[in-house]
Amino acid sequence: MERKPKRRTRERILEASLRLFNDFGEHNVSTTTIADELDISPGNLYYHFHSKDELLEELFGQFEREITATLAAPAGGRSTVEDIWLFLHLLFELIWKYRFLYRDLADLLSRNRLLETHLRAILAHKGRTAAALCEGLVSNGEMEATKAEIQTLAVNMVVLSTFWLSFEYARDPRGKIEGEGFTRGAYQVMALVAPYLRGLSREHFEALSREYLKN
Repeated sequence: MERKPKRRTRERILEASLRLFNDFGEHNVSTTTIADELDISPGNLYYHFHSKDELLEELFGQFEREITATLAAPAGGRSTVEDIWLFLHLLFELIWKYRFLYRDLADLLSRNRLLETHLRAILAHKGRTAAALCEGLVSNGEMEATKAEIQTLAVNMVVLSTFWLSFEYARDPRGKIEGEGFTRGAYQVMALVAPYLRGLSREHFEALSREYLKN
């Protein structure tokens, strides 16, 4: 049997950092903690990343590439209720994967200029994608909303998706946020769209909601 190649130290550092940042918060994890977790010397870690900021920016770069691809996927054409459900599910899975960014957002932005500028562009992209999906529903006859209502709705969808994990944490700061948190978040964002849905689309939303909330 052919052996799988060992993961490179750099990849292991990134994986461990993401896991520790997600579990304990980026501000509570030092480079020494990361090195101890991997059973490597601090010098070995420093060879690959000269500071925790450099590590953070590399992880943010991974996140930025993944979310840009997710936000670009639904662009153009007509939309259905299933399209929005799928998009939200993928978006919240990604938010969960990099949840430390969203949970510690204000602190990270206050300390890192790169994150501040790049996240602003990501939020704008989120808004354009949300508006495009809603416009697609209108074009498909599944939704009734004016352009002004769509713009307001898109902003609300961005706000709720961006700060959902902060809300979950505020509700139970001593508890552990579990994976179903992103399921609830996706449902709450979809619920913003629901009042604008018409006819069979609204019925379909209700049916999908019942199934979604079971999981």
